[in-house]
Order: sequence, then structure tokens, then C-alpha cells
Amino acid sequence: MNPGKILLVEDNPDDVALTLRALKSHNITNDVVVAEDGAQALDYLFGTAGKSPAEKELPAVVLLDLKLPKVNGMEVLQRIRASEGTRLLPVVILTSSDEERDVIEGYSLGANSYVRKPVDFVEFTQAAKQLGLYWLLMNRAPPVPRRP
Repeated sequence: MNPGKILLVEDNPDDVALTLRALKSHNITNDVVVAEDGAQALDYLFGTAGKSPAEKELPAVVLLDLKLPKVNGMEVLQRIRASEGTRLLPVVILTSSDEERDVIEGYSLGANSYVRKPVDFVEFTQAAKQLGLYWLLMNRAPPVPRRP
């Protein structure tokens, strides 16, 4: 699999455990960094001792829940797309929301994909497998921005 990391932004410990188990059960062994809220996700992407995103290793993909404490998922997505260093970072919204307004807003803000979390465990593991295979193996990631 791609050596890149996965940034999982999820506040529900059960969903974190389920996602990690689903990825592992399908031999997706990439390192997964878990941010429990939007503020932690932004700190991971932008707050590393003053380094710009181009100076640190970005994740291969961000799996982003929408309903997060502190900073919601849409705000996280907006910040990712507003920064030159993270603008092209693949972001998959992985949420329980099936609200049409959330789907529209997510894509309008630049999400690469919108996936509703299946409730059934087997369906969830299949969804995680497909996400992992596509975003980490099949997808060609954008080149890392060069520093001036």
C-alpha cells in the first residue's frame, strides 16, 4: 500500500475503532493519525512548530467527519482548501449525514468525495476497503508543493 498516512478526523471513539478495524481487516496498513476534533486536525496540518505544510509530510488522504466539536468538518475543509500547501490534499467526507445541504456544501468547499457511513458493520468494512484501495493505491496524488 501507499506509504502515506491517513488523517482520520472523527470524534466518536466507536467510529474510530470501527474504521481502524475495517482498514486493518483489508490489509490497509498505512499509519493512521486520529484527530478527535476539528481543532486537532488543523493543528496537525498547520501547527507543527511554525513549519508550513510544504515542510512536513502531509497525509495521503484525509477522512473527515462533519459533526465535530470545537471546529466543524466544513470549517476544516474550508481551511484546507484556503492554504496553498494543502489545497490539493485529497479530502473524503466520511459522515453519517445524508443531508442534501451537507453534500452540496461539502462539494462546494472542495471535497474530493462524500461518503455516508454505512450503519452495518460488513457494509462499513467494505466501504473502508474501497476508500483505502482507491485513495491509497489507485489514485495518483498531486505532487508535493515545492518550497520557494
